[in-house]
Amino acid sequence: MPTPNRAFLLGPLLKGVSRSFYLTLRILPVGMRDPVGLAYLLARAADTIADTSLIPPAQRLDLLLALRQRVNNNDHHDDDGALARRLAVEVAGQQVDTGEKVLLESIGPALDVLAQLQPADRSAVQGIVTTLTEGMEFDLRTFPDERSGEVAALPAMADLDRYTYLVAGCVGEFWTTMTDMHLPGTLKAPLGTMLARGVRFGKALQMVNVLRDCGKDLRIGRCYLPLEVLHRHGLTPQDLLDPTNSQRAQPMCAELIRFALGHFQEAIAYTFALPRTAIRLRLACLWPILIGLETLALLAENPAWLDPARVSKVDRNTVYRVLWRSTALVMSDTALRSWMNRLVARIEARLR
Repeated sequence: MPTPNRAFLLGPLLKGVSRSFYLTLRILPVGMRDPVGLAYLLARAADTIADTSLIPPAQRLDLLLALRQRVNNNDHHDDDGALARRLAVEVAGQQVDTGEKVLLESIGPALDVLAQLQPADRSAVQGIVTTLTEGMEFDLRTFPDERSGEVAALPAMADLDRYTYLVAGCVGEFWTTMTDMHLPGTLKAPLGTMLARGVRFGKALQMVNVLRDCGKDLRIGRCYLPLEVLHRHGLTPQDLLDPTNSQRAQPMCAELIRFALGHFQEAIAYTFALPRTAIRLRLACLWPILIGLETLALLAENPAWLDPARVSKVDRNTVYRVLWRSTALVMSDTALRSWMNRLVARIEARLR
């Protein structure tokens, strides 16, 4: 394969591995696209390493830490390509997805692009990749090997809160930093307020993932629902492995959905602190919020939410409707607020 260039990495390759995020990326203001896109590529490569269950967890952790070190020591060029060769030999060959295989084989050129970024952008990308890989390290150190048949749960809500920061809340922080850096004066609230809201924004989206994917995660030994909450509702992680306990576990699910809705209120406040004329940034925020709320509504209405065969997933038609309608209403705070309030009311009605 020819050496991938910047245009390929941040164009066809990014599109091939980013799924829905590529839609968001394409509407970002031009100055933000390259650093945000590169951060996504590097984080996706790290995530692929962390999730390759055919490789023992200790080996995955070693590769993950090597990638983090390489990202942060980017000024010292890895002339012999040792990390790139390790990834190609130890991880790329295990991938079924062609895009992820090509991504892992393209880590050297991706690191070259990182070295070419402006210093402030490079530092921000290094920071977000470091934090995200700490979240992946948390997974590998906290949970058993996916093939062991064992299940471990997070102890307390504080642990879940820390985890959601490491894997998503930090992204809201990064996004806000990049907005302030590339579009100074755009944010209508103080930077500190927006950074805090950005963290809550990311945590909101990760809480949706945690609840939606609970059945699937349990089957690879991971229970992100804390023992503190499970025990309060008379449940154990083993109880959640039985889909017929979905109704019994519904009050616990409702409690965590309410917790997620608290984060979503901050995400909504974040979006309305962007000027109505900042159409691209607004849409980049509106889409995940609206799709996230639609998913929470499906979860609240799903009598078999623990069944991995009946995941609460928003269908393609709903996604297209959200994209089309939000684009039409993007400059109307009143219409958008009304839409989101109706979604929240729909969710809350099922939690009573």
